[in-house]
Amino acid sequence: MSGGAEPRTAVRPPLVRPRPAPSPVHRGGVLGTVMAALGVAAFSLTFPATAWGLEGLGPWSLVACRLALAGLVAGGALAALRVPPPARRHWSGLLVVAGGVVIGFPLLSTLALRTSTTSHAAVVVGLLPLTTAVYAAVRTGSRPTPRFWAAAVVGAAVIVAFALQQSGGAPTVGDLYLFGALLVCAAGYGEGARLAGHMPGWQVIGWALVACLPLSVAGAAVAMTAEPVHLGAHAVAGALWLALGSQFLGLVVWYRGMAAIGVARASQLQLAQPLLTLVWSVLLLGEHLTWAAPAAAVAVLVCIGVTQRASTGTKRVLERVPEGTDLAGANPEERP
Repeated sequence: MSGGAEPRTAVRPPLVRPRPAPSPVHRGGVLGTVMAALGVAAFSLTFPATAWGLEGLGPWSLVACRLALAGLVAGGALAALRVPPPARRHWSGLLVVAGGVVIGFPLLSTLALRTSTTSHAAVVVGLLPLTTAVYAAVRTGSRPTPRFWAAAVVGAAVIVAFALQQSGGAPTVGDLYLFGALLVCAAGYGEGARLAGHMPGWQVIGWALVACLPLSVAGAAVAMTAEPVHLGAHAVAGALWLALGSQFLGLVVWYRGMAAIGVARASQLQLAQPLLTLVWSVLLLGEHLTWAAPAAAVAVLVCIGVTQRASTGTKRVLERVPEGTDLAGANPEERP
């Protein structure tokens, strides 16, 4: 066409594809990691709080009072919300939780802290992620990858070397108590994570505490008459934190986190726990650290990064949760 305007070609706007919304599994994984990290932060104060509690209470009195108070709080919450008792098939697992994280670990670690410093106990208990992952592999059939295991073993080796350097190269009686605490706590964590796929995490630890309530109340009454009691600000604050923070609230978020991201991967977050406890031991107890502490910190944090990126192959409880269920485990109804 001569002398006329050239036809205009319509310009189409560039095609912008909306970003897909995060999947429920992804959101649940992030929330699970946050929950597990909060649990680790709560647990990192356990040994300093125990040291404070031992300033005014004997070891048996401290453990019994800790369990009795936590059991009363848990029982009150279960009663107020009218939570029905767990199914009969879950009680065997709840007894393992009770024996591991309600009675076994608190008692053995408290006995260890009569002769060990909190910093020494913290690095020994740093083996807990490895023992928990081993228990999960045996009990639930999870199959972590070789890279995962390599990083976990290296992290554990760093912690063992640090512990031996602190104690002069030989294990102590306190170490034996702590190694026993590692074994029973790993079993309690593994069973608790499995049960958190069938009921909310707070109910798992709640029912375990309630199951031990008759024993803990009777034990507190007997122990406090047999051991000297000198309650001060530190002793009261330590006992309250052990009961409410470490024994109840910390385990609530910890079990919810493990149910969401898997036992093996969540347990590796605990490699940071001894390092946090070292910080608290300096700030709250005035303990002095050696040059090995920052070196161990760097090595362990590297191991955490590797294990968090490694594919664990774990059969996660999250993958078996029905569609529409609260991924964080807050659904009050029992899951199939």
